Amino acid sequence: MSRNDGLIVFKNVSFEHDATKPILKEASFVVRRGAKLTLMGQNGAGKSTLFSMITGELRPEEGDINLQPRTSIAVSRQIIPRDELTLTVREFFEQVFDEKVYDIEPRINTILEVVNLVPSEKIKDTFQDRVIGSFSGGQQARLLLASALIQNPDVLLLDEPTNNLDVAGIEHLTDFLKEYKKTVIVISHDADFLNSFTHGVLYLNTQNRQVEQYNGNYHTVLREISARVEKEKRQNAKIAKETQANKDKINYFAAKGGKMRLIAKKMRAEIAEGEENKIDVRREDKTIRSFTISPHKDIPLEVVKLTSYQVIKNHEPKEVACDIVLKRGQHLQIIGPNGIGKTTLLESLAGGHAKGEEVTEGIKIGYYRQDFSNLDFDKSVSETLMDSMKKKLEEEMRSIAAGFLLFGDVMKTKVGDLSEGQKGLVAFAKLKMEEPGLLILDEPTNHINFRHIPVIAEALNEYKGAMILVSHVPDFVEKIRIDDVLDLNKNRKK
Repeated sequence: MSRNDGLIVFKNVSFEHDATKPILKEASFVVRRGAKLTLMGQNGAGKSTLFSMITGELRPEEGDINLQPRTSIAVSRQIIPRDELTLTVREFFEQVFDEKVYDIEPRINTILEVVNLVPSEKIKDTFQDRVIGSFSGGQQARLLLASALIQNPDVLLLDEPTNNLDVAGIEHLTDFLKEYKKTVIVISHDADFLNSFTHGVLYLNTQNRQVEQYNGNYHTVLREISARVEKEKRQNAKIAKETQANKDKINYFAAKGGKMRLIAKKMRAEIAEGEENKIDVRREDKTIRSFTISPHKDIPLEVVKLTSYQVIKNHEPKEVACDIVLKRGQHLQIIGPNGIGKTTLLESLAGGHAKGEEVTEGIKIGYYRQDFSNLDFDKSVSETLMDSMKKKLEEEMRSIAAGFLLFGDVMKTKVGDLSEGQKGLVAFAKLKMEEPGLLILDEPTNHINFRHIPVIAEALNEYKGAMILVSHVPDFVEKIRIDDVLDLNKNRKK
């Protein structure tokens, strides 16, 4: 094959997890050598599954997937599996290779520089013995990326690589990908990040289970898809209007009898043909319904007092004195670079055991964890949401769930089997049902479909309880009322 031929070719590929979860149906598309593409689609559409098919981890039920000979592929996963959190840094990198790599330590040091995760001289000698679970979410995101890059693959598959990365981390990754000469396919909802280096889109259409190919950046494709949906809706509205007018005529002619009845019969056949021409408008324009998170009653004026907090500076914990009072209705944003201790602080605040923390008695805390580890992965979606309700009313539970696009077979699915985006929607539905007086949110846009983010921002903006937010997505934060900012890197409130 020449350099212009397809590096990855899907030909009439069909795949389903089971009879109720089709992913692809006779889908065909081509990825050319050196292409930098975005993979788009709804939460749960099968984007991560498509990556698994490219790597060969999953095989098609019908059709062919062809790769050019000796093509190496590496995946930067969304999250580090729980069973890998106990590995050391060295073991974490060793496992990505099929054979033993004798110069692994210098290679790890080199790749850590690429992802801007360089240990200080003080701990450099022991850094590779550090356990993966001891790193922050942002640092783990860098390690995931590094574990793919260290393989120097012909095809780099990135699954939500900017999740948990701070601004500096995203800039560093963007610069690297701009210079990367090989093939890259990215799943992400970060428009600015995608527009900076991708030049085409693979769109997983959940309506017909095809993979559509578009030229242009993320915003261009969104406009093209939206225009197509509106055109389909207008065409169907015109057909519906003509159909109703003809039905009215049929009723009139049929009542007249004689030859008029024959005309009515002919018109019925024309209506049937018109109904067949009606376009099945794609479902990708669906988004979650607008919602509110109502705090519980009798919230006192002062919700949280904080006289000190802990940060990590030069890999050492440091206690910082402060005088923070978060009142009812106030929204506090916590900012700082990866590894400074934002998630650790939120975790301790949510658990009510942070040093220097005093949560007013009777305040119910709602906590959105970035890794969803406070959800029971063995329970079904239905069980999880029912457990969150004060009054166990199934009809009301299902109505709320449907607003978050959780219905049908999804309700019977175990939380652990959902996509990361669907877990996020379960977490928000759960918060709505719990009615917390203090809302603590750690990177709530991670994995969430771009269509849902403005709806979530509106709900948080209108939230009347006390809120503490960590997010590295400026466009999202701009839509939310923020009353105070605590910068952990400067040890003071802005």
